[in-house]
Amino acid sequence: MAVKVPAGWYDITVPLRQGMVYFPTDPVPPRIYRMSDRALGAKVTMSMLEIISHTGTHIDAPLHFIADGSTISDMPLDATIGPARVIEISDPEKIKVEELEKHNIRKGERLLFKTRNSPQAYERDQFSDDYVYFDVAAAEYLAGKKVILVGLDNITVGHRKEADNIARVHETLLGAGIYILEDCALAGVPAGEYELLCLPLLMYNGDAAPCRAILRPLKK
Repeated sequence: MAVKVPAGWYDITVPLRQGMVYFPTDPVPPRIYRMSDRALGAKVTMSMLEIISHTGTHIDAPLHFIADGSTISDMPLDATIGPARVIEISDPEKIKVEELEKHNIRKGERLLFKTRNSPQAYERDQFSDDYVYFDVAAAEYLAGKKVILVGLDNITVGHRKEADNIARVHETLLGAGIYILEDCALAGVPAGEYELLCLPLLMYNGDAAPCRAILRPLKK
């Protein structure tokens, strides 16, 4: 689905649609449909969304894995708005410390990781366990660097087939106060520095929320 954006900008949002990829342990698949349609004779066109808070491109708040953690409704706006760096990962299996060390990661950065997941992980119609994810040690490394946002081009940053990986990666990042931007559509986005414009839906006390995420050139 092509979205028109100004030259140099990138819309990295996965569109909400019927039949989109969802995590296999979700209680129900997303349902996104027209409940009334002018084209079919209705007085108005209206759509219904029946989704969990972790559908498509979304922000995980610490509350997702941390008891009494901060929420979507108390998230600082600058957690997801400001300079951001897209880092391309070459490892075909995991994001590991050895590769992160090459990128001079600094305190306070917003980091989006582009892997071989793009674009198949979010454009396919069914979830696949074949994706790049974070090694626990890599999550600990980023927490130690005190970054403020971590993003990945997959619907989750961990892997359900590796014992405890999903829980430990989320707990490590969210426990350090790092917000997680999952399901970033990074195909066609060159590695480099940008300005991230991203806000989740304002869900009161939310553990997560879908969002619209845009990258544009940094102002000089």
